[in-house]
Amino acid sequence: MTPVMVITMVVCFALTISVAVSIGLASILGIHASNANMLISVKEMFNAINKFPLAAIPFFILAGNLMETGGISRRLVDFAKSLVGGVQGGLPMTCVLTCMIFAAVSGSSVATTFAIGAILIPALIKHGYPVGYAAALQATSAELGVIIPPSIPMILYGVSAEVSIGELFIAGFGPGILISLALMAFVYVYCKFKGLGKNDGEGRLSVGTATWRAGWALLMPVIILGGIYGGIFTPTEASAVAVLYALIVGTLIYREIKPAELYAVLRKSVVSSSVIMFIIANAGLFAFLITRAGVPDAIGRWLQEVLQSPAMFLLGVNAALFVIGMFIETSAAIIVLAPILAPVAQHFGIDPVHFGLVMVVNLALGMITPPFGVNLFAACTVARISLDRIVPYLIPFVLVILACLMVVTYVPGISLGLRDLVYAK
Repeated sequence: MTPVMVITMVVCFALTISVAVSIGLASILGIHASNANMLISVKEMFNAINKFPLAAIPFFILAGNLMETGGISRRLVDFAKSLVGGVQGGLPMTCVLTCMIFAAVSGSSVATTFAIGAILIPALIKHGYPVGYAAALQATSAELGVIIPPSIPMILYGVSAEVSIGELFIAGFGPGILISLALMAFVYVYCKFKGLGKNDGEGRLSVGTATWRAGWALLMPVIILGGIYGGIFTPTEASAVAVLYALIVGTLIYREIKPAELYAVLRKSVVSSSVIMFIIANAGLFAFLITRAGVPDAIGRWLQEVLQSPAMFLLGVNAALFVIGMFIETSAAIIVLAPILAPVAQHFGIDPVHFGLVMVVNLALGMITPPFGVNLFAACTVARISLDRIVPYLIPFVLVILACLMVVTYVPGISLGLRDLVYAK
C-alpha cells in the first residue's frame, strides 16, 4: 500500500497536480491496493476536519479580509511608518513591522501578503525601490503571519500532535520578534549599502496622529491575544471575536465596509477556507493510512538509529523540512508529518512545543521558496510581475530566515521562555 501511495503522489507532483488532489488520489489508490473498504476514505476525511479547533481557520481568514476591506490594514501601515519610517530604509522596515502587527490577528501569511502588499508594494515602487525587491520583501515579511500568534499552522500542529494551542501561540512570540528584528536590521543595512530609501519619510504622520487614527485597529490584537492569555476565551472563540470586532470597526466606526461589499468578502473567505479544509481532509486520510501501515514507527526507529543525538536529529529534520516545504503546502506538510516526527522528537527529549515552532518556522520558509511558494505567487499578483523577477532579491531574505531558524532550533529558550513564564508548572 505505501509504495503505491508514494509513487502516485510523486507522479502527481511531477504532473503539477494540486497538492490536495495528489494526496487524496494517492490515498484512494492505497486503499484500493490493500483491498480495504473504500468507506474508510469518507470516514477518515470527515474525522480529519471534525475537530473544534479547526473552526478558527475560516474565522481568522474572514477577520483578515474584513481588516483589509475595512481600512484597518491601511491605518496599521500609517502607524508603523510613524515609528520607523523616518530613517533611511524606513519604508521596508514599515513593511516588516506592519506585517508583524497584522499577523497578530490574521493568522494567515497569504492574507497578510494581499492586505499589506496592496498598500506597501506600490509605495515602495514609488519611492524608487525595484519592483522585484518590493515583492520579495512583502512575501518574506508576510511569513510572520504564520509565526506571530494566532497562527493557522500552529493550530494544525496542535491538533495533529495533540499539543496545547495556547502554549504554541505564546511560544510563537519569541521566534516572531527575532525574525522581525533580523529582517528590519537587514533591510536597514541593505538600503544604506545600496543608497535606497533616502526619502522614505515623505508623507509620514506624527506618532501621536498615527496612533490616534489607528487606535481601534491597534486595540484589536490586544483584545484577541489578551482574551486568550487572560483565560476569557479559547483560541477558537478568539477567531469569532476577531471577526465581530473587525466587522464592527469596519462598518460602524471607520465606515469603509459597505453592505454591498460584504458578499465579496464572505465569498473570498469561503473559497480560501474551503481550499485549506480540502487539504486537511485529504492529508488526514493520508496520515491515517501511513500510520496504519506502520510508517511513522519505522521512520522513528530509523531516525533513532541514524541520528544519535537531539542536535543531529534537529539538523536532519530541518534539512528535510526545508526541501519538503519547497514542494508541499505548509498545512498539508504539518498534518502529514507532525504525527510522525513529534513522537520521535519527544523520544530525544525535545519539548513538543519547541519542536512545533521549529516545524512552523521551517515550513513557513516554503511559502517564500520556489517553485510552489504561495507568498511569492501572491506578491507577484499584487506587483504584477513574473516570479523570475523576484528570485535574485529573494535569496538574501531566505538566508536571513535560515539564520533565524538555526537560532530558534538550538536556543529553545527563545520559544519556551515566555511559555514557561505564562504556563508555570
